[in-house]
Amino acid sequence: MQIPLSHKAATASGWINGFIGVLIFSGSLPATRVAGRELHPIFLTATRASVAAVLALCLLLLSKEKRPTAKQLLPLGIVAGGVVLGFPLLSALALQYVTSAHSIVFLGLLPLTTALFGVLRGGERPHPAFWVFSVMGSLLVIGYAIAQGLSASPAGDLLMLLAVIVCGLGYAEGAKLSRELGGWQVISWALVLSLPVMTPLAFLRLPLSFAAISPAAWISLAYVSVFSMFIGFVFWYRGLARGGIAAVSQLQLLQPFFGLAVAAGLLHEEVSMGMLGITVGVILCVAGSKRFSRKAVTGKPAVRQQKHKQQQAV
Repeated sequence: MQIPLSHKAATASGWINGFIGVLIFSGSLPATRVAGRELHPIFLTATRASVAAVLALCLLLLSKEKRPTAKQLLPLGIVAGGVVLGFPLLSALALQYVTSAHSIVFLGLLPLTTALFGVLRGGERPHPAFWVFSVMGSLLVIGYAIAQGLSASPAGDLLMLLAVIVCGLGYAEGAKLSRELGGWQVISWALVLSLPVMTPLAFLRLPLSFAAISPAAWISLAYVSVFSMFIGFVFWYRGLARGGIAAVSQLQLLQPFFGLAVAAGLLHEEVSMGMLGITVGVILCVAGSKRFSRKAVTGKPAVRQQKHKQQQAV
């Protein structure tokens, strides 16, 4: 579906939708931390995907959306592997070893990984300064882990790093595919595609006793299922499609701040000055790398027209 918006209105709508998506995503790791204390990571990952997939399927049927083409199935599989299975499972496993506040620092690398996969998938040639900021940001995260003595958990840090990598791939692939399918349709079809795998996994890892699961764990599971896994992506991919992938994706730089606020306010986890300092440093590096992540659009009419169409896509 296409909505005839002016360029200015589409850009404003993209930023608003992207900001709402980032706000929703900011509660994901703290909620996963709470649910993961009592629920198996595989059950948590499979259940959140299954619940979101049912909601997505209902929305697709009600809107009578066309099915993806055979050519679009592979990109949808990459999106599903990155944001439906990869990031939720790897982050849930990581949170068995580290606090959500510790893991949130790694989210500062998410815009960078998204940009890197955008470069690889799109064949762009960014300014050399992009790689300078890229290396600086990576070194900050590695230095932070080493400064902790790796005593917190090298396994937790490695899992979070892998989670950010696969999530960046899923974001980049989904943003690219949204030009063809539309914003919310991408995550919806990716969820539906994963349903035959996720539902059996959820049943295989059912808790031995539901009575032993606290209300807080169920509420957290509901949050990551409905908001983090579905509603957040509806706003996020709509924002990317309308406001421009490179521009709106910078809103991810706010996510570590929001996430740390949630972790400190709701979970009463310690947020040290060092952790805040590293987060700020990573954000500054990623902001610099994003500035040089692509060349400016030239004056070719076809390029400008294609960009305008992408920004109006739903």
